[in-house]
Amino acid sequence: MKRMFDLLLAVPAAIALSLPFCVLVLLVRLTSPGPVLYWSDRVGRYNRIFKMPKFRSMRIGTPAVATHLLQDANSYLTPIGSFLRKSSLDELPQLWSILRGDMSFVGPRPALYNQHDLIDLRTQHGVHELVPGLTGWAQINGRDELPIPEKVALDLEYMQKSSLRFDCSILWKTALKVIRRDGVSH
Repeated sequence: MKRMFDLLLAVPAAIALSLPFCVLVLLVRLTSPGPVLYWSDRVGRYNRIFKMPKFRSMRIGTPAVATHLLQDANSYLTPIGSFLRKSSLDELPQLWSILRGDMSFVGPRPALYNQHDLIDLRTQHGVHELVPGLTGWAQINGRDELPIPEKVALDLEYMQKSSLRFDCSILWKTALKVIRRDGVSH
Protein backbone atom coordinates (compact mmCIF):
# COMPACT_ATOMS: atom_id res chain seq x y z
CA MET A 1 0.00 0.00 0.00
CA LYS A 2 2.77 2.45 0.96
CA ARG A 3 4.72 1.70 -2.22
CA MET A 4 1.61 2.27 -4.34
CA PHE A 5 1.00 5.57 -2.52
CA ASP A 6 4.59 6.62 -3.26
CA LEU A 7 4.25 5.82 -6.95
CA LEU A 8 0.86 7.53 -7.25
CA LEU A 9 2.42 10.66 -5.78
CA ALA A 10 5.90 10.50 -7.35
CA VAL A 11 4.94 10.01 -11.01
CA PRO A 12 2.65 13.08 -11.25
CA ALA A 13 5.09 15.10 -9.08
CA ALA A 14 7.98 14.24 -11.42
CA ILE A 15 5.92 15.34 -14.43
CA ALA A 16 4.65 18.53 -12.77
CA LEU A 17 8.11 19.47 -11.52
CA SER A 18 9.97 18.77 -14.78
CA LEU A 19 10.09 22.46 -15.81
CA PRO A 20 11.32 23.73 -12.41
CA PHE A 21 13.79 20.83 -12.43
CA CYS A 22 15.21 22.00 -15.79
CA VAL A 23 15.48 25.58 -14.53
CA LEU A 24 17.35 24.40 -11.43
CA VAL A 25 19.70 22.30 -13.58
CA LEU A 26 20.59 25.47 -15.51
CA LEU A 27 21.01 27.56 -12.36
CA VAL A 28 23.33 25.05 -10.72
CA ARG A 29 25.33 24.63 -13.94
CA LEU A 30 25.69 28.40 -14.49
CA THR A 31 26.62 29.34 -10.92
CA SER A 32 29.35 26.86 -10.06
CA PRO A 33 31.71 24.38 -11.70
CA GLY A 34 31.09 20.68 -11.28
CA PRO A 35 28.20 18.29 -11.71
CA VAL A 36 24.61 19.41 -11.26
CA LEU A 37 23.76 16.52 -8.98
CA TYR A 38 25.54 15.33 -5.87
CA TRP A 39 25.17 11.58 -5.34
CA SER A 40 25.43 10.89 -1.64
CA ASP A 41 26.05 7.42 -0.22
CA ARG A 42 23.12 6.85 2.13
CA VAL A 43 21.90 4.04 4.32
CA GLY A 44 18.63 2.50 3.19
CA ARG A 45 16.36 -0.25 4.37
CA TYR A 46 18.23 -3.04 6.22
CA ASN A 47 21.33 -0.78 6.22
CA ARG A 48 21.89 -1.24 2.48
CA ILE A 49 23.91 1.60 0.93
CA PHE A 50 22.31 3.43 -2.00
CA LYS A 51 23.14 6.57 -3.99
CA MET A 52 20.80 9.46 -3.19
CA PRO A 53 20.78 12.42 -5.60
CA LYS A 54 20.45 16.05 -4.58
CA PHE A 55 21.00 19.26 -6.49
CA ARG A 56 24.55 20.24 -5.62
CA SER A 57 24.43 23.11 -3.12
CA MET A 58 28.00 22.76 -1.84
CA ARG A 59 31.28 23.40 -3.60
CA ILE A 60 33.35 20.55 -4.99
CA GLY A 61 35.66 19.15 -2.31
CA THR A 62 33.30 19.69 0.63
CA PRO A 63 33.84 16.95 3.26
CA ALA A 64 31.19 14.18 3.16
CA VAL A 65 29.78 14.80 6.63
CA ALA A 66 26.45 16.07 7.92
CA THR A 67 26.27 19.81 7.24
CA HIS A 68 25.88 20.72 10.90
CA LEU A 69 29.29 19.10 11.57
CA LEU A 70 31.17 21.42 9.20
CA GLN A 71 33.22 24.18 10.85
CA ASP A 72 31.76 26.94 8.65
CA ALA A 73 29.11 25.36 6.45
CA ASN A 74 28.31 28.67 4.75
CA SER A 75 31.82 28.87 3.32
CA TYR A 76 31.14 25.65 1.37
CA LEU A 77 27.88 26.80 -0.21
CA THR A 78 27.66 27.53 -3.93
CA PRO A 79 26.21 30.92 -4.96
CA ILE A 80 22.69 29.42 -5.03
CA GLY A 81 23.33 26.76 -2.39
CA SER A 82 21.68 28.64 0.44
CA PHE A 83 18.56 29.24 -1.67
CA LEU A 84 18.40 25.59 -2.71
CA ARG A 85 18.65 24.40 0.88
CA LYS A 86 16.31 26.95 2.47
CA SER A 87 13.66 26.24 -0.17
CA SER A 88 14.37 22.46 0.02
CA LEU A 89 14.62 22.46 -3.79
CA ASP A 90 17.93 20.61 -3.48
CA GLU A 91 15.82 17.58 -2.47
CA LEU A 92 13.82 17.38 -5.75
CA PRO A 93 16.09 14.78 -7.42
CA GLN A 94 15.20 12.39 -4.59
CA LEU A 95 12.01 11.70 -6.53
CA TRP A 96 14.30 9.39 -8.51
CA SER A 97 15.10 7.44 -5.33
CA ILE A 98 11.38 7.21 -4.54
CA LEU A 99 10.59 5.96 -8.05
CA ARG A 100 13.38 3.34 -7.74
CA GLY A 101 12.08 2.19 -4.35
CA ASP A 102 15.23 3.19 -2.42
CA MET A 103 13.17 5.81 -0.59
CA SER A 104 9.59 6.61 0.31
CA PHE A 105 7.96 10.00 0.68
CA VAL A 106 7.76 9.46 4.45
CA GLY A 107 10.16 7.54 6.68
CA PRO A 108 13.32 8.17 8.68
CA ARG A 109 15.73 10.41 6.77
CA PRO A 110 18.47 8.23 5.27
CA ALA A 111 21.67 8.48 7.29
CA LEU A 112 24.99 9.24 5.66
CA TYR A 113 27.08 6.08 5.30
CA ASN A 114 29.51 7.38 7.95
CA GLN A 115 26.96 8.31 10.66
CA HIS A 116 27.73 5.12 12.58
CA ASP A 117 26.18 6.28 15.86
CA LEU A 118 22.83 6.99 14.15
CA ILE A 119 22.96 3.78 12.09
CA ASP A 120 23.82 1.64 15.13
CA LEU A 121 21.05 3.11 17.30
CA ARG A 122 18.45 2.74 14.52
CA THR A 123 19.53 -0.88 14.02
CA GLN A 124 19.32 -1.54 17.76
CA HIS A 125 15.68 -0.33 17.76
CA GLY A 126 14.64 -2.00 14.49
CA VAL A 127 14.21 1.30 12.64
CA HIS A 128 16.62 0.05 9.95
CA GLU A 129 13.77 -2.14 8.69
CA LEU A 130 11.93 0.94 7.39
CA VAL A 131 12.38 2.44 3.94
CA PRO A 132 13.95 5.88 4.47
CA GLY A 133 11.96 8.94 3.52
CA LEU A 134 12.17 12.30 1.82
CA THR A 135 10.65 13.60 5.03
CA GLY A 136 9.76 12.04 8.33
CA TRP A 137 8.45 12.44 11.84
CA ALA A 138 11.87 13.47 13.15
CA GLN A 139 12.24 15.95 10.25
CA ILE A 140 9.15 17.89 11.24
CA ASN A 141 10.04 17.73 14.93
CA GLY A 142 13.50 19.26 14.83
CA ARG A 143 15.47 18.11 11.79
CA ASP A 144 19.27 18.36 12.25
CA GLU A 145 18.98 20.16 15.58
CA LEU A 146 17.86 16.97 17.32
CA PRO A 147 20.37 14.90 19.26
CA ILE A 148 20.67 11.40 17.76
CA PRO A 149 18.84 9.59 20.62
CA GLU A 150 15.84 11.95 20.22
CA LYS A 151 15.88 11.51 16.45
CA VAL A 152 15.85 7.71 16.81
CA ALA A 153 13.09 7.92 19.43
CA LEU A 154 10.98 9.86 16.92
CA ASP A 155 11.86 7.35 14.17
CA LEU A 156 10.73 4.55 16.49
CA GLU A 157 7.51 6.41 17.28
CA TYR A 158 6.90 6.77 13.54
CA MET A 159 7.47 3.05 13.06
CA GLN A 160 4.94 2.24 15.79
CA LYS A 161 2.30 4.69 14.51
CA SER A 162 2.92 4.06 10.81
CA SER A 163 -0.21 4.44 8.67
CA LEU A 164 -1.28 6.16 5.47
CA ARG A 165 -3.12 8.76 7.52
CA PHE A 166 0.00 9.48 9.61
CA ASP A 167 2.10 9.75 6.43
CA CYS A 168 -0.38 12.25 4.94
CA SER A 169 -0.23 14.28 8.16
CA ILE A 170 3.58 14.31 8.04
CA LEU A 171 3.56 15.36 4.36
CA TRP A 172 1.15 18.20 5.14
CA LYS A 173 3.24 19.40 8.10
CA THR A 174 6.39 19.14 5.97
CA ALA A 175 4.83 21.33 3.28
CA LEU A 176 3.98 23.95 5.91
CA LYS A 177 7.53 23.83 7.32
CA VAL A 178 9.06 24.20 3.84
CA ILE A 179 6.83 27.20 3.07
CA ARG A 180 7.74 28.79 6.42
CA ARG A 181 11.39 27.65 6.13
CA ASP A 182 11.24 26.29 9.68
CA GLY A 183 14.26 24.35 10.89
CA VAL A 184 16.45 25.21 7.90
CA SER A 185 19.79 26.61 8.98
CA HIS A 186 21.75 26.75 5.69
